[in-house]
Amino acid sequence: MLRRVRQSLRQVLYLMARRPALLCGAVVLSVLLILAVKFTCSRAKDVVAAARPPLRFFSAEAPVVDLYLGQLDQMERLRSVAEVSLIFFYAPWCAHSMAARQEVQLVAKKLAKQVQFVAVNCWWSQGKCRKHNRFYQYPIIQLFYRRFGPIEYKGPFVARYVESFILRVITPLTYLSSRATLEEFLSCHEPRVVGFFQFNSSPQPPGYITFLASALQALRRDFRGVIRFGVVTNRHVADAISLKEDETVYLHRRFNSSLIFPRRERNFTSEAICSWVFEHRETVLQWLQPPQTKSRLLEHELTKGPALLLFLPHNPLAHTSNPILQQVADIAVRYHSCSDKHHSTSDRSFSSRSPCCQSVVLPESNTSVCEVCLSLSRRDSTSSSTHCSFPSTVPGGDVLQSYLRHCCLHQLPAPASIKTETSSGCINFLNSYSPFIQYSACCRKVEPHLKNESSSQAKEGSETQRVPLPPPPSSIPPSSAPQQEGDGITGLRCQTNRTLRFYVLDVALNWPLAVRLGASINRSTSRYQEAGAHADGSGDGSFATIVNLKDEIHYVLHRSPAATLTESLEAFIRNFSAPHSLLQRHLVGEKDKKGGEEQAGHPTKQHQPPRLLITELTTSSFLPSVMDLQKDVLLFYYTQWCGFCSVLNHVIIQLARLLQGNSTITVARVNVARNDLPWEFMVDHVPTILLFPKYRKNLSVKFPEDLPITLPNLLHFILQHCGSPTYADKPVTSSAEPDGSGASSILRAEFLVLQREVQALHHARERLSQQLAQLWRENRRLTFYTNSLGAQNTELQRERNSLEEQHREKSRQLGEAVRRLQELADTSENLLNENTLLRILLRALKDRTEAEVERKEAEQKRSHMAS
Repeated sequence: MLRRVRQSLRQVLYLMARRPALLCGAVVLSVLLILAVKFTCSRAKDVVAAARPPLRFFSAEAPVVDLYLGQLDQMERLRSVAEVSLIFFYAPWCAHSMAARQEVQLVAKKLAKQVQFVAVNCWWSQGKCRKHNRFYQYPIIQLFYRRFGPIEYKGPFVARYVESFILRVITPLTYLSSRATLEEFLSCHEPRVVGFFQFNSSPQPPGYITFLASALQALRRDFRGVIRFGVVTNRHVADAISLKEDETVYLHRRFNSSLIFPRRERNFTSEAICSWVFEHRETVLQWLQPPQTKSRLLEHELTKGPALLLFLPHNPLAHTSNPILQQVADIAVRYHSCSDKHHSTSDRSFSSRSPCCQSVVLPESNTSVCEVCLSLSRRDSTSSSTHCSFPSTVPGGDVLQSYLRHCCLHQLPAPASIKTETSSGCINFLNSYSPFIQYSACCRKVEPHLKNESSSQAKEGSETQRVPLPPPPSSIPPSSAPQQEGDGITGLRCQTNRTLRFYVLDVALNWPLAVRLGASINRSTSRYQEAGAHADGSGDGSFATIVNLKDEIHYVLHRSPAATLTESLEAFIRNFSAPHSLLQRHLVGEKDKKGGEEQAGHPTKQHQPPRLLITELTTSSFLPSVMDLQKDVLLFYYTQWCGFCSVLNHVIIQLARLLQGNSTITVARVNVARNDLPWEFMVDHVPTILLFPKYRKNLSVKFPEDLPITLPNLLHFILQHCGSPTYADKPVTSSAEPDGSGASSILRAEFLVLQREVQALHHARERLSQQLAQLWRENRRLTFYTNSLGAQNTELQRERNSLEEQHREKSRQLGEAVRRLQELADTSENLLNENTLLRILLRALKDRTEAEVERKEAEQKRSHMAS
């Protein structure tokens, strides 16, 4: 069989070779058949479109070289020929890059003559920037100062901050030409570094470039440039800070001794100088700039201890110093001033600050008179009278005698050394570990002719207990006489265990954080700057709060319009540092929902809102609702992340539905994760249920933890502990008449009857008001439904028209598809007919070939037989 097939194929190929026209027709028919089968039976494959080429990111008018194809080589060439270059790496789809683009354009228009601005698309997959760099966020700003760099900018993408950073990079050093300039440079509260380099021998001393690089290293660590570097070239100016040797680096400090870089112990490199400065600097006021992303910056700082957060308006481009910031810095410097001179000054000023004094004659010496003063700071002038009292006794004897016996007698000079008419001595002692309370005892030894006068004054003082301390005589040593009036804030850091850290934040950039911490705003504004200007009623736009993360508490400074910022801050800090602070804990909570307060212009007095099934309490509405004496309040503590609380929601809803008709029982809940409550109302875990019975709120009851929270158990719990009318305040009977006798009893009974009738009328009026309000709400609801149905009908008509249009379009497309299919069917039928014809031709050729072969064989046989 196989042999026959091979022979047939050979014969066909032989015939086609002899007749080329037949071969071409067969090939054309085969190709047409393959194409028809492919178009009819095959389906299109999924095609991924190639990425479109990137476009220019910055406008053509902006003075920014936009390398939107990621040409890293061209960026390197531009950077190498410029003195200062700013490289802006961006992704064209990034919203942060789009927002920063406007800010960079503003800066580029101002500093285009000084800085080369280059923008590089680092997201284009075929660019070199994407292949060589792996950035995890966009945008990225890097600055190059000559061959030093990159200096990455890590601040907010705001034009004024970016411009300030660029100016700091352009001029990293401040030239100090005179002693006055040097003194002004060192007078700031921020750390200052001075380098002494003489340019006499060479145009550029060897260590000057290293010092310049260290200033740029500091900018790499802190984009604000808080640590400023200055350079002195005059030896006369350097003598003002005792710099003798050339190439000396000097770190100025306020509270400790200033330092000189130890060149013998450390290598004189830019990294070593920068690390040494950051290691030994003194910081009294630290700037914070939380990023607008997830970060643990605040947590890292707040875990160090109590923090005073000051939100102040700040302009980094201001040529003059911010007066508000200067006031805050002055308070911070005085707060951290713990040197001996501050202590002595503060101690000497105690006797002049307090009017609470008492004169006492010492029993051990009939020629000695001592005056003891209770020294108080100026924390609260209104409460000074309450503290102006001396305790009468202490364990072991009289307080005054104890102080005088152990203190004043040792301060009096010896009789042999007395050469003047009087002699005296003063000493100060703390009553307790408190920076605000101190006893000052001044003792004088008088001559006999002054004894009578002193004794009479002492007796008068013992009677009144309020004798002003006279000014100290000229014989008092200078170390004991008061020199200046104390302010109560100087050196407070070393006098209390509640040490504060001072942090400053820009109110325009961090206003949402200030609002979350308790800042209030008088009116809604669209810009944070305007919001800060109206916060807490202060015209300077400042806001202050103390956060104690360890105790989970924070306080908010509420400034009075008459007080200045300095006075308010000092009183705020002193009150926090006091052993028994007068500050009130600030509670952060959600805002009360105002739905139903006013309906259609009618106030609440006429139409009360419908009673909610479950009352949602917030920080502001917690105490008024829970402490309502006329209602039993069942309070459910929950959080939004508590799964057990979500499981109990249906139980609380069923309970509220059962108690809906009872107006004396309120079912409420509070989200303790979003609403701070007073400490006495906090719970240790959620879910927790408490019942506050009416008439006796102090006897609140907690739902037993060993009982499952079910509907029967909750009902039994409420009925068992709810308030009874027997606990209500009853009318007090007169003691002059027996109970139930006389005209007063009759009047009292009639009064009670009238009172009950009035209460019934009130309840009826309330029910009628509720019914009217319900009818009004139903009318409003029907009107709303009518409008809603009309809107839905219009929308359905629109959708109907759209569907009809789609139907017509689909019908047209379907007719076109049917027409094409019909054409394909006709083409297929023609191909099948041609295929049949081809088979017939092939069959005829085969028969013909076989007949020819048989004829030849017959002729061969005949010729063979004939031969």
